[in-house]
Amino acid sequence: MVFYLKYRPKKFSELDCVSAREKLENALKGNIPDKIPHAFLFTGGRGLGKTSTARLIAKAINCTNRRGRDIEPCNKCFPCLSIGNGTNLDVIEIDAASNRGIDEIRDLREKIRLSPVQSKKKIYIIDEVHMLTTEAFNALLKTLEEPPSHAYFILCTTESQKVPETIKSRCFHLSFSKATNEELVSSFQQIVKGEKIKADKEALIQIAKLSDGSFRDGAKILEELSTSSSISLITVEKRYKTKTLNLATEELVSALSEKDVNAAIETVNDLSNAGIDFKLFTQNLIEELHQRLINEARQGLGKTNETRDLILLLSKSHMEVKYSVIPQLPLELAIVEWCFSENSENSENSENRSISDSDNQTNISQNPSLSLKNPSVGENKDDKILEELIEKIKKENVTVAGLLRGCKIEKFDKNKLTLSTGYKFHKDRLSSENAQALIERFASEITGEKIKVEIKLKN
Repeated sequence: MVFYLKYRPKKFSELDCVSAREKLENALKGNIPDKIPHAFLFTGGRGLGKTSTARLIAKAINCTNRRGRDIEPCNKCFPCLSIGNGTNLDVIEIDAASNRGIDEIRDLREKIRLSPVQSKKKIYIIDEVHMLTTEAFNALLKTLEEPPSHAYFILCTTESQKVPETIKSRCFHLSFSKATNEELVSSFQQIVKGEKIKADKEALIQIAKLSDGSFRDGAKILEELSTSSSISLITVEKRYKTKTLNLATEELVSALSEKDVNAAIETVNDLSNAGIDFKLFTQNLIEELHQRLINEARQGLGKTNETRDLILLLSKSHMEVKYSVIPQLPLELAIVEWCFSENSENSENSENRSISDSDNQTNISQNPSLSLKNPSVGENKDDKILEELIEKIKKENVTVAGLLRGCKIEKFDKNKLTLSTGYKFHKDRLSSENAQALIERFASEITGEKIKVEIKLKN
């Protein structure tokens, strides 16, 4: 059995999330089963113990050996054992991502009226409850308003903002915050002791840093490393290349500060060749920038907004890594968008654009007969067309617009627009079917002619 499942807490005292444990103990102590809420809402990130805690509540409510004010299940009676191995017929776990419609909730409402079969009470654990449809939520609300005396609901979600307030107001809300490094290390030490693994404290601390506050992720990393005879800090650094990550983070932060797209892309290429996990690296990058943001805010520095915007951009790319065919692509796109954004004061291209735009405005004012639909007039005219093309595309696709800022119009015949760039990255992305179709559509709109676009790589 995998470590995370094998070492799931079997008692409330074993819950690793201290704040959640204390709040739950206060709510349950002396109140089980008749005076506790009939509906709970557990919120927080993945791997923090929401489902494990839900099962503990189910055990505590149905345990036949529990006495007095003690909330701890015995883990020996039939209800405790059957709930622990997932075979209890009165504890029903539902994945709302797969059962999100009103028909499934109506079916639940019909069955909930039936008395328990094996235990004192029925417990419904609904995971990822935010995935329910509006109609399904409305149907669930009616059940939460008037639940049968023998039924309890425990709703779990990673996205609490998507749960209607009408549902929240009828639940005992318990928020699971990201685990601290101390909580994670404490959890790892239990696993290490149980598996008789030799592991250095420094190694466990490094694993905690890699876990992003998730007990499940940390247990998975520990399990991957457990094949070694012993786990040391060197073992972790070698397996997950944490030293490389830290150095690359410094290099990329520096490149992004200078908006140096070449240096930034080169760093990403080096990471790709080294086989780095880009989700982990982007997380590392965001943490570094977050610390910078805090320092800037404390010192009252004017760059706070810029750092904030960069963090938001990278956070978006972090979420997209999981679904990207090319692991580094979301980060590369974020880099391009950032480095070629309009406020790029350090970019030579930006300065050149300002100059040519200024010259072009003079040219237009002195020659009112110039028209965007006559692209063959004057060299500066190409710059003006490219600028308008970028502005139009930016409203629909910021990334393509950012890539175009690294291009120049090499040739513009009546029906063909040839763009050149010195970056292979730009050429490859802009030559994709979707990007090219987007450019051709807006180029045709600007010129009034059907335009074919070609992207060239210029040495």
